[in-house]
Amino acid sequence: MHIQLVRHATLFLRMNGFNIAVDPLLSPAGALDPTVPAENDRRNPLVELPPRFSGFGDLDAVIVTHAHRDHLDDAAVGMLPKELPLFCQPEDEAKLSERGFRNVHAVKESESWNGIRLTRTGGRHGTGEMARKMGPVSGFVLQSEGEPVLYIVGDSVWCPEVGETLSRHKPDVTIVNAGAARFLTGGPITMTGADIERVCLKLPETRVIAVHMEAWNHCMLSRGELRRYLEERGLSQRVHIPDDGEWMEFPMPARN
Repeated sequence: MHIQLVRHATLFLRMNGFNIAVDPLLSPAGALDPTVPAENDRRNPLVELPPRFSGFGDLDAVIVTHAHRDHLDDAAVGMLPKELPLFCQPEDEAKLSERGFRNVHAVKESESWNGIRLTRTGGRHGTGEMARKMGPVSGFVLQSEGEPVLYIVGDSVWCPEVGETLSRHKPDVTIVNAGAARFLTGGPITMTGADIERVCLKLPETRVIAVHMEAWNHCMLSRGELRRYLEERGLSQRVHIPDDGEWMEFPMPARN
């Protein structure tokens, strides 16, 4: 399995011989209004697409964890072939169909596609009233013969749903959306260093990949700050914080 962090939560997966885009955000830097109210009013995305990203190439499918604009923007809608299989949460099916996608798969529990089992998982985009306002979010577990088990958490803080998914599926690789995104009121709506620490403690054998940083105006936790937090707790070898455009390879682990 190969994974490229493109930028923010946008990923390019190569799994079981197929190419899959996750949460495509393809606008140039500064093309989108800032998320408000936040501590700054910088226009989004904060950075350009990385030079190492040459496009999605021969794309076979798309996963959209939820349809907020930093996970599927107008630029991506315009670029993506509308006949591609697009996997999403049921709450976003109509919205994505209205945007022109003709092969939308609303995953209620799980679905098989070309030898890959996609299981939708729950999450909480914040806590309390903030989570309700942000609306439903999902993650996905991807499983295929001869491949590591991959858990894409999506836009969620640490919550029982995340812990239950780790216990049930025991993913070899867990991708968390960090950045501690927040508004002027209320708590973080994506993972903090403490949330990522809890992921590590819940399933010590999973390899954690932290993304969703330094590309959107309300994501306040930087890569450097997260690295320092993890180093202080002896977790820096457990969590990888990739640069934009970085490719990662994950071989099939030995099973007992």
